[in-house]
Amino acid sequence: MPLVSTSDLAVHYGADIIFSGVDLDINERARIGIVGPNGGGKTSLLRVLVGQQLPNEGRIARSKDIQVGYVPQRPQSTFTGTLREEVLTAFEQVRSLENALEFSSSQLDTPAVDAEEVGWRYAALLEQYEALGGYSYERSIERMVEGLGLKPETLDSPAYTASGGERTRAALAKALLGSPDLLVLDEPTNYLDLKGVTWLESYLTHLGSAVVVVSHDRYFLDHMATQIWELDHGRLNTFPGNFSKYRVLKAERDLRQAKEYEAQQEFIAKEQAFIDRYRAGQRSREAKGRETRLGRLERIDRPDSDRSVSLSTAAATRTGQVVLRTSGLKVGYTDGDGPTELLQVPDLELARGSRTAMIGDNGTGKTTFIRTILGLVPPLDGSSVLGQSVKLGYYTQGLDALVDEHTVLDSFLEIKNMPFEEARSYLARFLFQGDDVFREVGACSGGERSRLALARLLIQEPNLLVLDEPTTHFDIPSREALEQVLMGYSGTILLVSHDRHLVSLLAETLLVTAEGKITQFPGTFEEWTESQRQVEIEAAVRVQEFAKPAPRPKSTKLPDPKRRNPAAPVIDMEKVIMDLEDGLSELEMRLQQATLGQDLDEMTRLAEEHSRTQTELEQRLAEWED
Repeated sequence: MPLVSTSDLAVHYGADIIFSGVDLDINERARIGIVGPNGGGKTSLLRVLVGQQLPNEGRIARSKDIQVGYVPQRPQSTFTGTLREEVLTAFEQVRSLENALEFSSSQLDTPAVDAEEVGWRYAALLEQYEALGGYSYERSIERMVEGLGLKPETLDSPAYTASGGERTRAALAKALLGSPDLLVLDEPTNYLDLKGVTWLESYLTHLGSAVVVVSHDRYFLDHMATQIWELDHGRLNTFPGNFSKYRVLKAERDLRQAKEYEAQQEFIAKEQAFIDRYRAGQRSREAKGRETRLGRLERIDRPDSDRSVSLSTAAATRTGQVVLRTSGLKVGYTDGDGPTELLQVPDLELARGSRTAMIGDNGTGKTTFIRTILGLVPPLDGSSVLGQSVKLGYYTQGLDALVDEHTVLDSFLEIKNMPFEEARSYLARFLFQGDDVFREVGACSGGERSRLALARLLIQEPNLLVLDEPTTHFDIPSREALEQVLMGYSGTILLVSHDRHLVSLLAETLLVTAEGKITQFPGTFEEWTESQRQVEIEAAVRVQEFAKPAPRPKSTKLPDPKRRNPAAPVIDMEKVIMDLEDGLSELEMRLQQATLGQDLDEMTRLAEEHSRTQTELEQRLAEWED
């Protein structure tokens, strides 16, 4: 039986039909990715599925006692404690059992109670506590928040002071830790860095729950999804396989529908021409018969045409051979406590026409580096110089150059003065059509603001494009349009992005931020990923070597008990061995978890500890047998 099923589902706001006629099933362990243009109704569909919104038409059925975890794009938290305490609410039942166990234990010391009855109650509570993962839930939280990039200082801050990204990651951690039957996520990768997205991808792939995800991250959908649901033009179409397979199947379907529509239109035109010609002549009976059959013909709908950003190749004037050069550069910031260094930068040279992508964890200083080399933030040390004839185009992550009170048209014209109709025509290519150009920037969605910022950037025809997370609010068609522009761009590109599809398509060189420094990798994203995989394989080999049982030591006969120093303590060897065996089991479990999380430092440390514990166990066993 499906976890959730719907029949003829429809949602509309006033006269606007968002979607209709939606029939779907969500089965156990499903891996569903939902795609479609911005504003197509994806979030409304998720809200209906989880019960936060009622449909205007149709029926929805959910399994009895189903547990649903839902993380919206922008979680609204009313929690008054810290983010850590909010995440801990995923284990309310376990923590309640801890209190019950503590109370039950305290009753054992009370003479007035029945000790046997209390003992049975304590044993039952303990069994339930163990079944719910009571001994490991704190470690589970640590692994979860580490994988999602939530730092301890962030977790211990009040929830109401957290940023939107921090609240989203905390809500994601809480939902994942709650072990739901159905996990529903709306754009979960928006606030995750490369490490976090990769971790989430792997986690969801191995999760036992059903997963439904709305995402524009094609790389993520390729690795996670086994079904793609396309919600577009008010209809839901389902496709088997991942995103790449969906694109192939969709293209085949669209081509087939276009041919069928054109063939039917050609047939209708011929029939109508015959009817019009012979309606009043000798063949009028035949014409009337054809008209009757034509009226009964089931018409094929015209294939939908998608609205997407339509861009021509961006022009770029010629620069000198070296577009950007750094020397002894150190990047950071200065506050009341003095300078804080974020990154040490190797001496870099960006050549004319090169395409470089900067990748790394959130908070490692990527945006500060960009602002430093562009002269917007002073360096802590060293220098950065732009080359000759460089005309800069800078796309900022926060889109802070846009003024909310300006109209879209005024915001565009302040960058380049041009005739009114020419400006409207250019903006129409970025989907600002009709009266859209007179809307205030503050009333625009994130995707619309991003498109406006891109229009303002490209109209200047820069020869150095510096792009800081340019695809964050773009849907898939807009991302693909941007990629086509950048692929044909003849200037120099410096890109900061967590969009692995974009980085793999464009980058010829990578700048990787980690451990307070930038490392230059002379290759593509795929080559860098393969190099990281080799590092992980080598680390896993080292782990296996460390984890091998130590050679059994030769038997050493213990001194005669009669000659034992009476002051020496008596060792309970059986208990020592049992403790060592339990320790080994715990280390092996943590090793497996560290391997799944690709934590190389933790893997090495645990492997060394496993080797030492194994050696001690072998020695104690030898002593005990003798």
